[in-house]
Amino acid sequence: MRQDPLSQKIDWVTVLLFSALVFLGWLNIYAAEYDPELDQSLFDFGTSAGRQMLWIATSALLGWGVFFFDFRFFDSFAFIIYGVVLALLLFVLIAGKEVAGSRSWFGFGGFGLQPSEFAKFATALALAKYLGHATKKLTDLKTLGISIVIVLVPMTLTVLQGDMGTAMVFAALFIPMFREGLPPLMPIVAFGVILIFLLTLMVNQTVLLVIVSVGILLGLGLNAKKPRRLGWVFVIGVMIIGSIRSVDFILTDVLKPHQQRRVLSLINPNIDPLGAGWNVTQSKIAIGSGGLTGKGFLQGTQTKFDFVPEQTTDFIFCTIGEEHGWIGSIFLIALFTALLLRLVMIAERQKSAFARIYGFGVVAILFFHFAVNIAMTIGLFPVIGIPLPFFSYGGSSLWAFTLLLFIFLKLDAHRMQVLQRW
Repeated sequence: MRQDPLSQKIDWVTVLLFSALVFLGWLNIYAAEYDPELDQSLFDFGTSAGRQMLWIATSALLGWGVFFFDFRFFDSFAFIIYGVVLALLLFVLIAGKEVAGSRSWFGFGGFGLQPSEFAKFATALALAKYLGHATKKLTDLKTLGISIVIVLVPMTLTVLQGDMGTAMVFAALFIPMFREGLPPLMPIVAFGVILIFLLTLMVNQTVLLVIVSVGILLGLGLNAKKPRRLGWVFVIGVMIIGSIRSVDFILTDVLKPHQQRRVLSLINPNIDPLGAGWNVTQSKIAIGSGGLTGKGFLQGTQTKFDFVPEQTTDFIFCTIGEEHGWIGSIFLIALFTALLLRLVMIAERQKSAFARIYGFGVVAILFFHFAVNIAMTIGLFPVIGIPLPFFSYGGSSLWAFTLLLFIFLKLDAHRMQVLQRW
């Protein structure tokens, strides 16, 4: 029976969406630092746009290079790839250079490499490898515990580097775990902890403790004749009170001063308008000034005069909002949404559990970056310093996102074949 060539098995719709995002990102990086008084070119290697062109070219080589590997390689060597990346995360703590308060970069002349970016797809591979066995069920405490450890190890090492934003991305890998049978109570508890944290910042802690205590007493009274429910009410109540009491510790002893200011600025943007609140305030001004159709390509005044810091990286979305308005912003969001929905569809059609779990890992990581990055720029989430996938300036992030996506496309191209380990 004649085999179809690989080119006919690749999901070209995904490749097209990826290419469109990368190309539009390149144009907006150029627009974000454009100076009309200088003779700047898209291909000038002295500018971010020129350097990004090099990252795009090398990313294309990396992406197509993935297709030359046997598709079984990624399953068979998942733990080895994970181990190598963990070793790099450890080594960067010793030999890395500090950038923006985080020791998470290796310096090579004028270039830098951030291992934590590659840890995302390595962790997704390791989680898929472990859960891909038919005997592994997330309802089993041992399986759940090992799965959580696989995610927590790189997350912890990234926290030790001082990069809280990237560390938070690993939490998104609970999405594929939920798809594979993680009890819904865990995501509910996680959401509850976040909600309690925010409420504690907005409401007087004593008042909140009184409200929770009254709620616990009511719960105990209503379930007085049901011993099992009484136990759950008591445990949940203790967890809530513990979470409330731990907020001060997290703010003062875990988060760094600049991270504390960012969290507090989310609750009250006027608390530090010229410091932690400056980025978000200027970003919202830039997006709002674009109106419906925007000021036009290269016509953004907020961008042109550098009012928005990090406008080629973390705050690249405000360039879209200012120059292309509401219509341009919706178009970009639609592109990302189409890519995510396409990846969900591809993940669901996989024959092997490994490919399906890894696929949902890809969706989870991209969704977290996309949703949180845009939420940062419009003041709905603290500024945690994560890029917009395929769009923001940066070699490490673009390489890592490209590998993350193209490994999945490689697995999908062979979905009809039996995944046998070497």
